[in-house]
Amino acid sequence: MARGVLIDLQRITKVFPPDTIALDNVSVSFEAGEIHALVGENGAGKSTLMKVLFGLERRNAGDILYRGEKVDFRTPREAIAAGIGMVHQEILLIPEYTVWENIVLGAEPVGPLGRLDVRRARDVVRAKIEEFQFNLDVDALVGDISVAARQKVEILKLLYRNVAVLVLDEPTAVLTPQEIPQLFGELRRLRDKGKTIIFISHRLDEVLALSDRVTVLRRGRVVGTSRTVDLTKEDLARQMVGRDVLFVSQRQPQERGDTVLRVRDLEVRGTDRHGPLHDISVEVHAGEIVGVAGVEGNGQFELVNAIMGLIPVAAGSIEIEAKDVTHADILTRRSLMSFVSQDRGRMGASLTASVLEDAIMTHHTLDPTFTRWHGVGLDYRRARSFTEEIRKRFDVSMRHPADQFQSLSGGNQQKVILGRELLLDTPFVLMDQPTRGLDIGSIEYVHQLILDLRTNGRAVLLISADLEELFMMADRIVTVYRGVMVADLPVEETNVGDVGLLMLGGIRRAHA
Repeated sequence: MARGVLIDLQRITKVFPPDTIALDNVSVSFEAGEIHALVGENGAGKSTLMKVLFGLERRNAGDILYRGEKVDFRTPREAIAAGIGMVHQEILLIPEYTVWENIVLGAEPVGPLGRLDVRRARDVVRAKIEEFQFNLDVDALVGDISVAARQKVEILKLLYRNVAVLVLDEPTAVLTPQEIPQLFGELRRLRDKGKTIIFISHRLDEVLALSDRVTVLRRGRVVGTSRTVDLTKEDLARQMVGRDVLFVSQRQPQERGDTVLRVRDLEVRGTDRHGPLHDISVEVHAGEIVGVAGVEGNGQFELVNAIMGLIPVAAGSIEIEAKDVTHADILTRRSLMSFVSQDRGRMGASLTASVLEDAIMTHHTLDPTFTRWHGVGLDYRRARSFTEEIRKRFDVSMRHPADQFQSLSGGNQQKVILGRELLLDTPFVLMDQPTRGLDIGSIEYVHQLILDLRTNGRAVLLISADLEELFMMADRIVTVYRGVMVADLPVEETNVGDVGLLMLGGIRRAHA
C-alpha cells in the first residue's frame, strides 16, 4: 500500500489548569502503513498527545485531520468506531472479568438470537493467545494475574479488534526479551498490510529496531521528526534529554559485606492465584546487587510476594539481618526493607490519594518526626517538606502535593515511589521492575541511585525483565525456571545469551 498521510495533528495545545502546558503547538503527521515512534522524557507530552487523538483529553487548540478530514473524537468509543485503538501505559481492564471477557468486551461474537456466543468467544481468544504464544489462561480472572500478563491482555484486546491505527503506549515495558521479537514480528506484518502503528517507548533499542520514523518531544514541544535509519541511539538520547547519556555500566568493583537477606529452601505452594516455588535459596550481602532473571510466570512474582509477606510460606525461611521474618507482619518487614513494586497502581501507591499521601507512606508510621503530640496526628509541615524533597531530588514533574497521584504521568509516579522507598533507612532494598515506564534519562538516574545504594553498603535484590539492565547493575544473577533456581552466577562468568537460555530451561554453554 502506498504511503500517505493518514493522521495529521496540527498545532495541538493542551493546558492543564491552572497553567501547566502539556502540549505547546505540537504538529506531527502519521502515514498509512508505517510504524511511527514517539519518544521523549517523562512528562514530555507523548501520552497526552495520544489521549487527545483518542478522545480521552480535550485539546485547548489545534486541529486533527483523519483521512484528510477534520475530526473531533469526544470519547474513545468514537475513536474506536473510526478504526483507532489504543493500549494504554496504565492498564485499563476489569479485574473481576476473565481474560476472554476482557478481550471481547464491546465486540462480542453473538449467535443467531443476538446472545453472546461464549464458546466462539473463548475459541477466538484462545487462538489469538496461541498465535502470539502469550501463555495466558482464557478463564483466569484478570485481577489474579500479574501485571505482565495483564499487559498481554491489553495488546490482544487491540489486535482482536483489527483496527486500522494501533496506538501502543509502552507495550513492551513488562514483556520478556523472548516475547518482544514475537510482538514486533506481528506489528511489522500489520504495517505491511497497511496499518499505522504509533509506538511510544522509552527503550531506544526497540525504537531503532521497529520504527520507520521517530518524532522526539521535549517539554511539550516537537524537537524533530526523522527517518529511523538516519539516527543512532546516542542521537535519540541527546534529542530527548538535551545532553549525552551513558549506555555503559558504572558499577565499580568493591568488597561485599555481611549477609543481609538470606532465603533458605523457600517453598510456596500453588493455589488458584499464585504459582509454586520449590526450594529457593538466595543470599544478598551488604554492598551487593543480586539480579533475578526469569520468563514471566516462572516464580519471580511469588518470590517478591513471599519476601514481602503478601503470600504464605509453606516451608523454608526468610531472614533480614539475621532476624527471622518468615511469618512476620508486613510492618515489621518494612522496618527492615524498602520495596519498589512492579505494579505502582495496585501495590506501590494509591492512585486516588494525594501525591503527599503517597510520598509519606510507611515513613509516617516508622519515622516519629512525621507525627505530632507524642505520636498522635500528622505533622503536615514535615510531610510537605518531605514531599518537596522527593520532588527536587528525584526530579518529579508535578503541580501541587495535594493533587491526586493519578494526575502524574506514569514515569513521575514511579519517581515518587522510588524517592519514598530509597529514602527509608533500611538495610535491604527489594526492587521489582524499578525502571518500568521511565525514560532514558530517568533510567540512567535510577541506575546511579541503585549503585549508590550498593556503595553505601545496602543490599539490593533487583528483579528485571531487561537482561541488559541486570548485566549493567548486578554483581550476581540468579535465574528461576518453573519455580526452581537453576543458576546463581557472577555476571563476569556468564552473558545475556546464556542467561536467556537458562530462562527457557536450557543448559548454559561452557566458556573457554
